[in-house]
Amino acid sequence: MCGIVGYIGKSEIKDILVDGLRELEYRGYDSAGIAVLQQDEIKSYKAVGKLINLEEKTKDFASEGFGLGIGHTRWATHGKPTELNAHPHLGEFSYVVHNGIIENYQELKAMLQSEGVTFLSQTDTEVIVHLFEKNYKALNDPMAAFEKTVETLEGAYAVLLITKVDPDKIYFAKHGSPMIVGNDDNGDIHFGSSDAALIGKATEVIYLDDGDYGYTSVEGINILHNRKPKALNKKALIGDKISAQKGGFRFFMEKEIYEQSEVLGDTLIGRVLDDKIQFDELDENFFDGIEEIKICACGTSYNSGLACSYIFERQAKIKATVEVASEFRYKEPLLTKNTLFVVISQSGETADTLEALKMAKAAGLKTLAICNVDNSSIVRIADRTILARAGIEKGVASTKAFATQVMAMWMLTIYVAQIRKTMTPQEIKVELNAMRHIPTTVVVTDKLHEKMKRLSKRYLHGHGFFFIGRDMFYPLALEGALKLKEISYLHAEGYPAGEMKHGPIALADSELFTVALMPKTLHFDKIKSNVEELAARDATILAISPERIELTDDYVHTYHSDHPMSEFFEMMVVTQLLALEVSIRLGNDVDMPRNLAKSVTVE
Repeated sequence: MCGIVGYIGKSEIKDILVDGLRELEYRGYDSAGIAVLQQDEIKSYKAVGKLINLEEKTKDFASEGFGLGIGHTRWATHGKPTELNAHPHLGEFSYVVHNGIIENYQELKAMLQSEGVTFLSQTDTEVIVHLFEKNYKALNDPMAAFEKTVETLEGAYAVLLITKVDPDKIYFAKHGSPMIVGNDDNGDIHFGSSDAALIGKATEVIYLDDGDYGYTSVEGINILHNRKPKALNKKALIGDKISAQKGGFRFFMEKEIYEQSEVLGDTLIGRVLDDKIQFDELDENFFDGIEEIKICACGTSYNSGLACSYIFERQAKIKATVEVASEFRYKEPLLTKNTLFVVISQSGETADTLEALKMAKAAGLKTLAICNVDNSSIVRIADRTILARAGIEKGVASTKAFATQVMAMWMLTIYVAQIRKTMTPQEIKVELNAMRHIPTTVVVTDKLHEKMKRLSKRYLHGHGFFFIGRDMFYPLALEGALKLKEISYLHAEGYPAGEMKHGPIALADSELFTVALMPKTLHFDKIKSNVEELAARDATILAISPERIELTDDYVHTYHSDHPMSEFFEMMVVTQLLALEVSIRLGNDVDMPRNLAKSVTVE
């Protein structure tokens, strides 16, 4: 997830910007850049990769006296990580940095190109600076031009803009992406997309609200909302950088569970249109001759692939099989040219998945990666890539990466269904509408989190957990069990509910904890019967369902039962919170569980 910094004052501008970007490295990035405006001249520097590359480029540059600057670390969403796609983006006399995704950038870009504007990058961000300059030429007023520009944008954004026509100001706007502005004891102005970038610099800050915009100068901070001036609500800035990175949460994993609503929105933007799915990364003829999909992954990514294999066959009417990458490499698999080979990886460096991808490439198969890190090894090797857009995930136990992988695969299913014409336009619209509501579905309420905190104290002992589900809720049961065992060190297994009587039910007693995923939209009566079988054998049962089951010991009520995927994502959050709270009660390091690593780059 991208990072933004900005500064107005008399100190060394480059050093302040680069230091601020360094404090945002924890968010993840693949390129970085700064732009400094002094004496009506803008100097801009960009570099792909780590900040040290940007520092090397700027080693001979220094500022002296009053000036201002903006900086950015980019996590690619539109366009690959190149210097041209890195921020800041330039127009004729202005520069801009931006976090988020501009939903209507394609129509804005087409309009600007028709008027003779030349674009240098593949990004959505570049439309902002060209639109501002178009409006300035018409209005001859930089504030009015910026205001009109912001009102034209659709989507999520945090924007900083500097321009030669008003060289003493930084213009800003915030909608859906975080932005903070503050001042130090000298009156210098600082911007950051996170507290961490401002600690040690600003003494008091303003956390901008959605819809806020305005400008800053040495004379102060000016915020408008709905074209009306807004009072400045300044707060003292905390001094702990790690706490700032966690955003007030106890653990990064907790923060990342809460971030799922935001990142799922990022996954959707620009892809879920009014009547269809669109992937700029793909063209329809990529699927010519494809009659089967083989998904290959490890761990959490395997679970996401297995879940989506159900909907591939149900909706796209195409055979979908799922392979554990560490086994696939050694089974001498039969690979046929009519198979699309799909690999899923959060890091893009998972060793077993990478080797499986190389095998598929050597066999002449078309390959597609679902990945969270652009320019990673898997992305570079695969024929095509769909980025999950989860941002960096610091907790070893994956949460938001799983959520965005499932969303990306669900969208891919509908995309294939469009090509194969296996769904009617009305059926597709139902899916698109369900997708748009998922970011709301995964919002963690205080009521839900408090419920899981209280429930967790009852599930600290015993001889193990069964997570059970049917259909695509069986892979979700696998994932729920994996989350719990990763961070609590308690034994947990995921099972298809119908398989319990084929052996595992022998373990059932009061010390066996069963977490039952019971959606109303898929096989409710069947799994209810399975739960009753366990209850009859005195198993302790936690039911997650929109309907209360009388024989269960504990119950978490779910609210979104209009679509199977809505139930899937809501229950996903419940199982994540359960694992989190059990682990916290046991006194474990939630973010760094023993024996595990975030990116598994060895066999």
